[in-house]
Formats: sequence, C-alpha cells, structure tokens
Amino acid sequence: MPDRLSALDASFLYLEDSTTPMHVGGVAVFRRPKAGFDYDKLVDLIEQRLSLVPRYRQKVVHVPGRIARPVWVDDPDFDVTYHVRRSALPKPGNDTQLHDLVARLMSRPLDHSRPLWEIYLVEGLAKNQAAVITKTHQAMIDGIASLEIGQVMLDVSPSPRTNVENLWMPQPEPSGLQLVADAVTDIVQRPGELAENVRSAAMDTVATVGKVINAFGAVAAAIHTAATPAPGSPLNVRITSPQRRFAVARAQLDDLRAIRKTHGGTVNDVVLAALSGALRNWLLSRGENVTGSTTIRAMAPLSVREADPDSGNNVSAYLVDLPVGEPNPVVRLHHVSHAMRAHKESGQSVAADALVKVSGFAPPTLHALGARAASSFSRRLFNVIVTNVPGPQVPLYAAGARMTEIFPVVPLAKNQALAIGVTSYDGGVYFGLNGDRDAMSDVDVLATMVEESVEELMGTASTS
Repeated sequence: MPDRLSALDASFLYLEDSTTPMHVGGVAVFRRPKAGFDYDKLVDLIEQRLSLVPRYRQKVVHVPGRIARPVWVDDPDFDVTYHVRRSALPKPGNDTQLHDLVARLMSRPLDHSRPLWEIYLVEGLAKNQAAVITKTHQAMIDGIASLEIGQVMLDVSPSPRTNVENLWMPQPEPSGLQLVADAVTDIVQRPGELAENVRSAAMDTVATVGKVINAFGAVAAAIHTAATPAPGSPLNVRITSPQRRFAVARAQLDDLRAIRKTHGGTVNDVVLAALSGALRNWLLSRGENVTGSTTIRAMAPLSVREADPDSGNNVSAYLVDLPVGEPNPVVRLHHVSHAMRAHKESGQSVAADALVKVSGFAPPTLHALGARAASSFSRRLFNVIVTNVPGPQVPLYAAGARMTEIFPVVPLAKNQALAIGVTSYDGGVYFGLNGDRDAMSDVDVLATMVEESVEELMGTASTS
C-alpha cells in the first residue's frame, strides 16, 4: 500500500495559496574553517545524510479524481543539486542584504512536482562567514521521529561523523490505475473518507480548514474552551501577496537568566515580556492608541524539558495576552509570569502525547508545529504567533564549519502579518521576525525594539 499523507498533512497542501506559502525555514550562519566551506562540500554532506531523512527523496502524487488523499512516492528523477542551491551577496555582504535575500526566498512557493524542500548556500558574507537557508513544506513535518535536513547535517565536533551511505534505488512510481486501485481499497476500509476527499478536490476551503481544526480539536479545547476574540490589532490584516520582510534580533541567554533570577518566572516569561515591551513601542511608533488595558494576544507553543531525562519532551501551547499597555517592564514581566502560571495550574496545557497524536514532535521542528497549529485556529483567536525552541548550548558544525547563529523563519497564518520564532543556541538567543511585506514595512524597527526591550529588562536586574 502507498504511504498516504495524513488528513492533517494533506490539509497543508490544500490550504496553500498564492498569498500563504506553507513552508517553514531557518537561517544558520557559519564561520568558514581554514579548509573552506563551499557548495561542493555542502552537497557532499547532504548526499551523505539523505538516508537519515528518506522523505527528502520523495514527492507528493495526487490520486486521479482526488478520490483519496495524495501519497508519498520516490522521485525517480531526484537531483540533489536542484534542491541544494547557491547564492551570493556582493562582498562584503551584510545582515541587511542577507535578510532581504531570506525574505525573497521565503516568498517563493516550493515546486510541488518535486520533493518539498530547498537549501541555499549564501556566499559573500563579511567576516569569512557563509549562511545556509532552509525551506521545508509543513506537509513533510510528521511523526515523532521527524527529522529535517538542517538537523541531520549538523555535528557536535568539527570532524563530521561517518555515515554509511546506502545505495538508494527509487521504487517505481505507481501508475494512475494503481493509485486509483489503492484508493478504492482504502475507501472500502474507511468509506467515510470518500466524501471528505471529494470536498477537498473541489477546493472546499471551509471543509479543509474544518478538517485541520478537528485534528487539533483536543489542543484547541485544552488551550481555551470558550476563547474570546483577540483584540483588534494592525497585526491582523488581509494578506494580498506572498512577499515577505525578514529581520532578526539577538540576546544573551545569561542576560535572560539574570532577569529571571531577579524577578522570578521562567526564561520564556522573560522572552514574552521583552516582546511585549517591543510591541508596545512599535504600536506607539505607529501612532496607535495604547491604553493601560491594551493587549496583544500571542499563541505560544512551548517546548518544556522535564527533570527526568528519560521522560522525553513535553509541549505546551497557550494563548496569552501580552500586556503591551503596561509601561513598567517589571510589571509587564509579572503579568506574563502570572498568566503563564495560571495556564499551567488550570490544566490548559497540551501534553506531548496529545501533540504527537496530532502531528508529531521533534525539538528542531517545533517551529513548524507551532505554525501548523496557528494555521488551524481561527485568526480571531490570536494576533501573533511566537514559537520558542530551546536549542543545544554547545557549538555545532557542518562540514567543519562552526555554526555561530541560527534564526527561525516561521510562516504566516492566514491574515496574520507577523510570525516570531525564537531559538536559543550556544549561549545566544535568536529572534527571527517574518512579516508581510506591505503590512510590516517596519519589521526591522520592531526587531531593534526587541533588543532595546531586553536591555530595559536587564537594567532592572542589574539595579535590583
């Protein structure tokens, strides 16, 4: 039998349109070693590691008549050099040029006739650096053992681990007749799916969105059984094109820990409080009416490591009203900590096993998981998505090149102008801000305000 996409994964293919690409991305910056780090080395590295991510050699094939969900099949014409590409900035390339390139690349949809991923090696950066930009369709992020190519290409030492590269021979692509026969067999076993698939084939968006929401039903109920509409915000607008803007902010993990030590709460509370301060200043810079009761509702899927190392990962997802109307940074932090603590105590968190049943979870793919969840909820429930993924606190390498920074690129949900991804790595905290090009022309201003908001909180920690 074919490897058929789950209802949820297929939904992300159906939901994708000309204004809402459904891929998640990342930007990793590397310091070139003396031995060099070039396109050929990157291609060789990825070819060696592809056996660890077999999905990356497969493409999506639709069943004739769409009487069943699409299937994953081996791409007989798979060409790694099509998926691994090179680009360059005019030397010496700076951050602004890199971020403009990221925005342009993320605006382009993936080719659905091929495996749904791309990697770009960006050369020409100043200070002997190179960047690697990854794009992976959300339909590929499934299963608890999910891995993505950016994860398997990294090593914990400058000397790459040895991989035994298995000879890959693609399975023959099934004919249309075989796909129909397999689909009929599935329909006989699960007759209720026929009507569902016909609706999807007719591009019934309402039915498709409903399917996603039903898949996340337990999560939605756990987050808020009777959620009130999110407050009005310039972050919720009609998106008319796929064009994006990208900006970044940086902080030090030790600084966030010092703030937490002074005022209590968690490091994630500090991140949300810093974002609250930045969003407050951003609204004021736009001339928006900000009162003491003004809030912005964030959807915040969180990764939580249990004390027991054998317990695996727990994931919690919350809707939290960020107190952007509060002028005092310490009071903002206390408000956020109180709200997050109340969520946990009220049982409105989502345990790891619940999310695994929905779409699977692996730490490097939580940003995609958060984006998937955001796409499933009504845009009326939140204003912005914030995914925060704790990363390794040791250096990682690709083909001997040390990774110095990594910024997530979280896709926008329908009618959402901004998505924020946060990742900690090797002592740093890295914010990636992905915004609609028209609605968020000042996304770089907001990124600067994030860093200023962290500094403001640090001032309260150093004087307490």
